[in-house]
Amino acid sequence: MNLNSIHNVYFVGIGGIGMSALARYFVANGKAVAGYDKTPTDITSSLEDLGVAVHFEDAIANIPSAFKNTETTLVVFTPAIPKHHAELNYFKSEGFQVLKRSQILGLITENTFCLAVAGTHGKTTTTSILGHLMNVCEVSVTAFLGGISENYNSNLILNGTEVSVVEADEFDRSFLTLSPDLACITSMDADHLDIYGDASELKKSFEDFSKRVKPNGKLFVKNGLPISGITYGIEDNADYSVKNIKIVNGTYVFDVKTPTTVLENLEFNLPGRHNLSNALIALAMAVEYGCPNQQLAKALASYKGVKRRFTYQIKTDDLVFIDDYAHHPEEINAVHQAVREMYPDKKVLAVFQPHLFSRTRDFADEFAASLAQFDELLLLDIYPARELPIEGVTSQWLLDKVYNNNKKLVSKEDLLAEIHKSEAQVILTIGAGDIGEEVKRIKKEFSVAN
Repeated sequence: MNLNSIHNVYFVGIGGIGMSALARYFVANGKAVAGYDKTPTDITSSLEDLGVAVHFEDAIANIPSAFKNTETTLVVFTPAIPKHHAELNYFKSEGFQVLKRSQILGLITENTFCLAVAGTHGKTTTTSILGHLMNVCEVSVTAFLGGISENYNSNLILNGTEVSVVEADEFDRSFLTLSPDLACITSMDADHLDIYGDASELKKSFEDFSKRVKPNGKLFVKNGLPISGITYGIEDNADYSVKNIKIVNGTYVFDVKTPTTVLENLEFNLPGRHNLSNALIALAMAVEYGCPNQQLAKALASYKGVKRRFTYQIKTDDLVFIDDYAHHPEEINAVHQAVREMYPDKKVLAVFQPHLFSRTRDFADEFAASLAQFDELLLLDIYPARELPIEGVTSQWLLDKVYNNNKKLVSKEDLLAEIHKSEAQVILTIGAGDIGEEVKRIKKEFSVAN
């Protein structure tokens, strides 16, 4: 399919983080773009500022007439859209070209030199570091991000179209549409068992992804994973390894051993060993692509992070408030490690909103163990996302498994009052649902109090 012959692109689910990045890309390439989403958000508002027509009621009458031409309109949808969606079914029954987001990414990457980041954790941060490194090194790059980059205040870095940087998403196996030149796998922990059924199927899909790398391409893997490739790791014998780690004023300072040299005194500002690992693999891929070492060092030091990835909302001597997207036990462990490394003597309160009934059920014991590590825990109700409730799977059921005396189930209405009762000097909000809306309220409340 030739994307050049398309004039109009219509998105069903345009407000999603990955979908909106594609929408921005097509706007930048001179296409007419419109779409539907369930609710207005900051993302849909910023698309409307670009001239994109967005509506929030699922009705065929709401589709602009220019987008009802099958010859000139491409329709993109997200798997999160329900089967009975009227607009999506209209496009399918009328013979439009209807593709998943991952298929569109596949088409874009086929015609570019593609760097793809796969793994059950770390994709968004790694992709945004890699996109930033390539951009600062003046590569003609488009980077599609699964989050809002703090450096660019966008989920798209656009500096040309010769090279693409993408997240290779294992959810519903969509990463098998990509054909990368350079790819990495950051982690292969069990997740999305609602799709895969069991962990061995997930592992198999990563093996299938590793075979998608182009014949002359290169695959990088976190040291210890059961797939062969160029290895990377922290203070180990990997091909690319971080050495001599120091923390200076909240910044990591370290060396990187590459297969041919040692890069000394690199700086990186994101807390947590998991982020140091993400920085390392982004650096390794940029080095293998051919970016100059000195420019890379400067770019790495200027990287500011991704919104909702260990994002400081308040940072004073008396109170620290951090927000993070962690929604899997391993990610919660990583956030816990980072916060203890930065604030070893402070009391930490975690506010967690579980995401999906199925994930809560599949990893209940692991969630309980990861959440028990904090000094205090406030647990919100499960965010259903694309699911119906599962009998017996509730936040109270999860809370009962947490071995911690300072724990409580709270409603969103009572959340601020409960935080006020705490003496913690560090507040953490974690989760992938709509907890982001609570973050604004907490920040407002405690910025004033502070």
